Amino acid sequence: MSLGVGIATGLYGISFGALSVASGLDIWQTQLLSLLMFSGGSQFAFIGVVAGGGLASLPAAIASAWMLGVRNGFYALQMKPLLGLLGWKMPIAAQLTIDESTGVGTAQSSNEDTRRGFWLTGAAVFVFWNTLTFAGALLGNALGDPRIYGLDAAAAAAFLGLLWPRLSSLQPLAVAVASAFVAVALTPVLAAGMPILLAAIVALIVGGFNLFANRSSDGDLT
Repeated sequence: MSLGVGIATGLYGISFGALSVASGLDIWQTQLLSLLMFSGGSQFAFIGVVAGGGLASLPAAIASAWMLGVRNGFYALQMKPLLGLLGWKMPIAAQLTIDESTGVGTAQSSNEDTRRGFWLTGAAVFVFWNTLTFAGALLGNALGDPRIYGLDAAAAAAFLGLLWPRLSSLQPLAVAVASAFVAVALTPVLAAGMPILLAAIVALIVGGFNLFANRSSDGDLT
């Protein structure tokens, strides 16, 4: 599972590398962004704003990337108790706390498998994402628009595959539907990052009130 998610996400890195160079960043700036920021949504938000406004838009680009990256902080709150004492591995775990590592980790049934899933997925995504980002940056315009190959959907499809088995009861289904509705409805009208943050808040509210828990426990989705 970790390897499959790593490859799927890495393929999306080709798209990022090519689009980043097309947006005005050079190969090494692109690679450094992937190594240090290492959050695909934030990276795409950053280069999207820079492409539209150049260096003058840098504050807005940083703000957009930060808003999308805030979700990783929520993931960290969830993963920290599951990973246990980390010691010197804390900064590494923080860097690897992303959608995919959290998704694979929390999908496991035991603490040991949760930790293994988190670390293996985080490492796989980091290696493939950065390697293929570099390849995409090198190829640059030779690829044309990388979205025509469907690479922009690869990471989303992998994450949806992780999410799907968890939608077996009404409560998580309600959280997913409410969050997706808010994100899709607000994306055309709000700045990059804001729809994700608001969708996360909706997920916390719907999940926190646990309104559908009793019916979920019966295993009845009707």
